[in-house]
Amino acid sequence: MCALECASERTLTRMKYALINGGRIGTAHCAPGVQLASMTTTPDLLSSLRADWRRYGALPAARVSARAFARRHASLDLDFVEDLVDVVALLESRGPRKVLERARLVQALLEDAQDPLLHRALVQTLLPGIVSVCRQLRFGEGIVDEPSETLAIAITLAGELVSDWAGQSRPYAAPDLLSALRGRLRRYLLKEKEARRAFSGNGAVEFASGANSTLETRLEALCGTTHERLARLTYARVFEGVSLKVLAAHDHSAPASLQSELRLFALRHLI
Repeated sequence: MCALECASERTLTRMKYALINGGRIGTAHCAPGVQLASMTTTPDLLSSLRADWRRYGALPAARVSARAFARRHASLDLDFVEDLVDVVALLESRGPRKVLERARLVQALLEDAQDPLLHRALVQTLLPGIVSVCRQLRFGEGIVDEPSETLAIAITLAGELVSDWAGQSRPYAAPDLLSALRGRLRRYLLKEKEARRAFSGNGAVEFASGANSTLETRLEALCGTTHERLARLTYARVFEGVSLKVLAAHDHSAPASLQSELRLFALRHLI
């Protein structure tokens, strides 16, 4: 599903990586039950994702992947497709394929979703459904701040689901994935709500003083790992009292985005 400018550049890069490679990441935030048409950022996000897909899905590697996919699933009559953009176009509600034909095509994409290109194609086709799931959960009203951030999280979670289920053969793959996504997104929002309670208003983690030594040990243990950056930032915030604004400036990130990252890091690794 996407690349965007409504969230921070760092968030967009991480999300794009996850979608293309089936990676596991998390960032997030989203707001009230607003209609999509009334949002100012979410349409930009979706437009960016679609524009990115038109480029990505037509790469030479995507052409090779599309032809191989057509050969493996000859019964789907895909001999005419030139690239993965063509494959995804067949899955649009106004496209030429009937409902059952589209269902079989999604089923085949999930079966072959270990291929990063087909993984991305499947997530791309799920975008309308992902938006519907966000609407059903009122875009995290009262928990997150921007509709675009909730949508970004939902897209990331959908990418994780596709990775988890890749290779399975599900006749109702699309509704199954979206149903599972709704559960994951709801659980994420509940955890995010709890994580916010562990943070002060300015982004500092609230730990009891007696737990500081344990926290310091855990942060030190994360040095040299993929979590080192956030461990160092958390240490500076908690033990050195560096303001979120100063940390963000040194990290070349937006304060709101960094606050979200630190909150999620604490939720997953410290709390």
